[in-house]
Amino acid sequence: MLLSQALTDSPLLQERQADVGAASADVAQAKVWANPRLDALVENVGAPQSGGQSQRQSTYSLTQPLELLGQREARVQAVGQQLRVAEARRQQARVAFAAELAVAYAAAEAALTRKALAQEDLQRANEDLRAARAQVQAGKEADIRVAQARASVAAAQAVTQAAEAEVARALSQLSALAGVGTPYTGVSASLLSARLQPGTPQGEAPSVLAAMAERDAQEAQVTLEQKRWLPEIGVSAGVRNYGWSGQRGYVLGVSASIPLIDQNTNGIAAARQRMVAADARLAAARLQAAAVRRAAEAQVTASEQQLLAATEGERAAAEAYRLGRIGYESGKTSLMELLVIRRALSDAKGSTTDAQLARVRALSALAQADGQLAFGE
Repeated sequence: MLLSQALTDSPLLQERQADVGAASADVAQAKVWANPRLDALVENVGAPQSGGQSQRQSTYSLTQPLELLGQREARVQAVGQQLRVAEARRQQARVAFAAELAVAYAAAEAALTRKALAQEDLQRANEDLRAARAQVQAGKEADIRVAQARASVAAAQAVTQAAEAEVARALSQLSALAGVGTPYTGVSASLLSARLQPGTPQGEAPSVLAAMAERDAQEAQVTLEQKRWLPEIGVSAGVRNYGWSGQRGYVLGVSASIPLIDQNTNGIAAARQRMVAADARLAAARLQAAAVRRAAEAQVTASEQQLLAATEGERAAAEAYRLGRIGYESGKTSLMELLVIRRALSDAKGSTTDAQLARVRALSALAQADGQLAFGE
């Protein structure tokens, strides 16, 4: 729901959509024939009369420019390739945006999780403080243990406040990315706990497809430049009025430019060099896309292993804290040792959240490399 809405409301994607709309309009405009030209010519104005008759002549004609010898087709094809480039860039932007949105969503969820963990740790710190007071009142601990427990509570409170600030920042960033003016107050579905499997590549990567479209556009531009030196042909038809008789005749004509001096050789050479550059960019894009996908696959595998290790570490830390509390209440474990064990539990829970976020980042990067909308389902 969030992804589909963001794909519509995001200013960045609206810009790409506008580029596609403009390119589509350019294609439609390229298919329109050129306007005819109206010429008016008056001759023998002020010339001496002949036999008392005016020598003036007036001619009115329309000239229609023609694009022959493949000129029009080359122009339309070149503009059409620019439309393909705009569409490829739009799709590339959509895929990149989906990956960025998934990471931002997971980061906001991770911030909310860390806030909840900080609140849980603060609650455990207060419980440890009550236990320390009971031990001091029973004469089993010195008064300094209460001060140590209070310091631990203060530290937990500071962590909780920092977590609340991080939640506000993450939710504001997510809202801005989604194109929403009012910041979100939370998230609904969970990406951190999603057990999605990596997808399979669907053809070329978006960056490669964009580079291919740009290369084809440059090739079409070469063809267009090769057609520019051909004669510009126009057909004209009109009427001529004879002032001395009031009669009229008709005129027909054909005009053509003569490409004796400028045959657009430099323009053709420049277009060919741009196509060579586009070929090089396409080859580089393919190499880069392959490297990015291999790295993304490795990151997914590493994040899975990291998550398994963090989950196991969290279970061990939780059991250690449970035993530590029992030991402290029975006088077998010192307060300092209990505080260290509780800190280890908080760190272990945080490591699990970090591992979950790293997995979302890796899956999003892999989806982007495969040209898929990350977590689009």
